[in-house]
Amino acid sequence: MIHVLASPRPVELEPFTDELVRLGGARVIHAPDAARALELAAAHAPELVVIDENLPGMPSLELAGALLRVNAMINTAVVSALGEEDFHEASEGLGILMPLVPTPGPEDAAALVRALRAVTGPVGAPGA
Repeated sequence: MIHVLASPRPVELEPFTDELVRLGGARVIHAPDAARALELAAAHAPELVVIDENLPGMPSLELAGALLRVNAMINTAVVSALGEEDFHEASEGLGILMPLVPTPGPEDAAALVRALRAVTGPVGAPGA
């Protein structure tokens, strides 16, 4: 199982990704920009793509829409400074699993894995 972290700041987000790996049982591949995230999505059909709001090459919500066109089964989470209501309005129709705070940590990774498993079922389940 593969997750993609689409972010220009992988070192800063290591506590988040380390916990994502530990709890989610997936390998995390880094994409430093939107183009690489789309390439990885097409090549690996990741279970999850976490999109940083300051990703070079494309606005984060636009990338979420582009990922839908690559593979509608890819789950996405977006790092965003928008408030809950503004984020919901801006992302409506994009099927984003959840927003993440600007610098997500281990507790955010745990919440994301819980949300992901609510959609996909437990690791190792048929279809997961």
